[in-house]
Amino acid sequence: MFGELTSHQIDAFLKNQLVGRIGCSSAAHETYVVPISYAYDGNAIICHTHEGKKAELMRQNPNVCFEVDDLTDMGNWKSVIVQGRFEELVDRQERHRAMTVLLNRYLPMISSVTVHLGKYWPFPPDDTGEIEGVVFRIAVREKSGRFESNHQSPAFPG
Repeated sequence: MFGELTSHQIDAFLKNQLVGRIGCSSAAHETYVVPISYAYDGNAIICHTHEGKKAELMRQNPNVCFEVDDLTDMGNWKSVIVQGRFEELVDRQERHRAMTVLLNRYLPMISSVTVHLGKYWPFPPDDTGEIEGVVFRIAVREKSGRFESNHQSPAFPG
């Protein structure tokens, strides 16, 4: 069975995943796709990164695509695509709110250094402003989701 995810299913899927892919492009039409850990707050994709090509390109062209998928096998998968706008969070309160969302997401016990926010991971600093790097959100303009399931269970798309 192949189908579309409902808005509720898309939101639940975005909230439960840990890694997505940002697609961004420069004014010179160079396309760049890169994985990133994230959190979804129901309105925006929240991310933290370090200075580099991704941040540079998103500053040049804030229109981005964000993709998340879960592949059990070739006949059982889900995929969500978000079209949105990069917004760098430099205001202290907005940055703190976003860092709090990132720090409170569920992460597996074994994780990579790139998802460790702060030098005393997993313990957050009292002041999230101590965490270096670029904090941003992708303000959601449009989202869609698809799935394929060879299971007879209607719960799979959930």
